[in-house]
Amino acid sequence: MAIGDALVDVIATADFAFVEKQNLPKGGMQLLSTDQADDLYAAMGPAREISGGSAANSMASAAALGLDVAFIGQIANDQLGEIFAHDMSSLGVRFETPPLQSPPPTGRCLIVVTPDGQRTMNTCPGASHHLRPEALDEKLIASASILMLEGYLWGPDLPRQALVRAIEIARAAGPEIAFTLSESVCLPGRREALTEMIGSGGVDLLFLNDHEALQLTGESDLGNALGVLSAKVRTLVITRGAKGALAVQDGDRIDIPAAPVEQVVDTTGAGDLFAAGFLAGRCRGHPLKACLEMGAVAAAEVISHFGARPEADLRQVVNL
Repeated sequence: MAIGDALVDVIATADFAFVEKQNLPKGGMQLLSTDQADDLYAAMGPAREISGGSAANSMASAAALGLDVAFIGQIANDQLGEIFAHDMSSLGVRFETPPLQSPPPTGRCLIVVTPDGQRTMNTCPGASHHLRPEALDEKLIASASILMLEGYLWGPDLPRQALVRAIEIARAAGPEIAFTLSESVCLPGRREALTEMIGSGGVDLLFLNDHEALQLTGESDLGNALGVLSAKVRTLVITRGAKGALAVQDGDRIDIPAAPVEQVVDTTGAGDLFAAGFLAGRCRGHPLKACLEMGAVAAAEVISHFGARPEADLRQVVNL
């Protein structure tokens, strides 16, 4: 199961000039207020909407891979909240977090995809960053084999309290704790608290990309960053885009190439799908290399089309 942002993605294509004119962080992510999100949405071209959020994408894909999956995330009692809840349930993900009855609204992520396939994410977190510890289903958390926590919730104080409480529950009950990083976690004031949590044994399995590994550790060399992080977590998983992925577990390192894809259309959700594929292998007891390969194949599927959710039958794609 996972705890993360409950968002609805709004995806549109745009040229490089639009990204520059709107002063967007090409290929990156920024947080927007409700007013800023309204202005950007008005400037965007025709868009498609689909439920999103990093860990939510992973759980939706994990369900497609046959896992028994649950998700905790905060929505509001509004139209986007209803869309999110319906989408998750229809995909076989248990989602029962009570909606907020007052503002802010359900969160949304305005995603601009440029001709090179890069996605620029502009997130208005809304209700998702109002997740409280009281909203956690403690019995459900305790029943999981793996608890996956999303880095985007680590920054704001209120949802961070919820994640800390979830870690306490998991440590007492036994689920393996996975943490998927985000660049926002590496900001000053957040990195220190996360580093302390990781160093104290709060994470068993850490997902991050090579750039985040450098930012989190403050190292300029990936090898040095791997040394720092692998000393703190049992299983370290690093995605490297077109360079593939690697994992370090109990001192052993395994590298794999990226899975082939005919055309990169939209990189939205690549890391989320990688995590889903990896977790599907992990829960089935597959060797580490096979888990990495399952993650790479799942990621290749999602970058071949628009959106952060799979379109093909993932069980066939991953060859379960």
